[in-house]
Amino acid sequence: MPTQHKPELVCPAGTPAALKTAVDSGADAVYCGFKNATNARNFPGLNFSFDELAECVKYAHDRKTKVLLATNTFPPAGKFELWKKAIDDAVDIGVDAIIVADIGVANYARRKHPNLRLHLSVQAGAPSIEAIKYYCEEFNVQRVVLPRILTIPEIKSLKKDIFCEIECFIFGNHGLMAEGRCSLTNYATGLSTNMDGVCSPAHHVSYEEDKDKTLTAKLNGFTIDCFSCTQNPGYPTICKGRYLVQHKDNPYYAFEEPVSLNLADLLPELIKAGVDAFKIEGRQRSKAYIQTVVSSWREAVDCALSGRDVKTDKLLSLTEGHKQTQGAYESKRWR
Repeated sequence: MPTQHKPELVCPAGTPAALKTAVDSGADAVYCGFKNATNARNFPGLNFSFDELAECVKYAHDRKTKVLLATNTFPPAGKFELWKKAIDDAVDIGVDAIIVADIGVANYARRKHPNLRLHLSVQAGAPSIEAIKYYCEEFNVQRVVLPRILTIPEIKSLKKDIFCEIECFIFGNHGLMAEGRCSLTNYATGLSTNMDGVCSPAHHVSYEEDKDKTLTAKLNGFTIDCFSCTQNPGYPTICKGRYLVQHKDNPYYAFEEPVSLNLADLLPELIKAGVDAFKIEGRQRSKAYIQTVVSSWREAVDCALSGRDVKTDKLLSLTEGHKQTQGAYESKRWR
């Protein structure tokens, strides 16, 4: 009997405590970043120092769990040394792979550390056979994280014609369908999601409450959204704000609604399509969130692999605004 294809469950960690929680909750691999602009979650209080990551890699490896380091931002001119150091440090620590988006970073890693495993970040935005083959041939990329714009039949078709592993998001933030190309935060704050690693930097976020208890969320003075006292506002990002637009009478989610991706019901189809790894988004989330999400998805993936019904009861309560979507995976018309 042939061995069953078993996708890896790749989970997020923004702190050492979260990483250990993800490991203990059933992750096959955990992805994280250093405390600087080399990763796309460069928020205060998040991420790892060299010593913290070294200790966490040992913790994970002792429990047969892989650690992947995100170096998935784009170095600005004159600042490439920071990305070189991140890669060299990752090798010294013994991470299992680094996740890259920029071709210069990929080229440095390939030439300086030819045995280092490279994963292509979703930030690179490579959805086609031709693009993926380029990264594989030029930089020996061994896994590609697919942009969230492909249907399952498209993923299945693509898998047949490429010679690397494929990873896809199954849960968490459902952002704009143009990964690696968002400049909205840069417009409002001067800091770039893609080069500085931070979307809606916290020191630019402010809230104002009026006499009616209406809360206005702002980013560097730009109004992003307003909430009544009965609503639960999420973290303010431009792409999920509400704005006045010509074809609507009231403020409207002009870019993207605050909703979470949840592909629990599609797990059996994704496994049949040949997906090698399932990724959960949320490195900025709490340890409690990580414990619940990772353990829930461990159970869901194991159920799908064994042919049992996938249990999704706990997952809806963890979605943004308690709203979920299957995004483009089921249909190109996800809104």
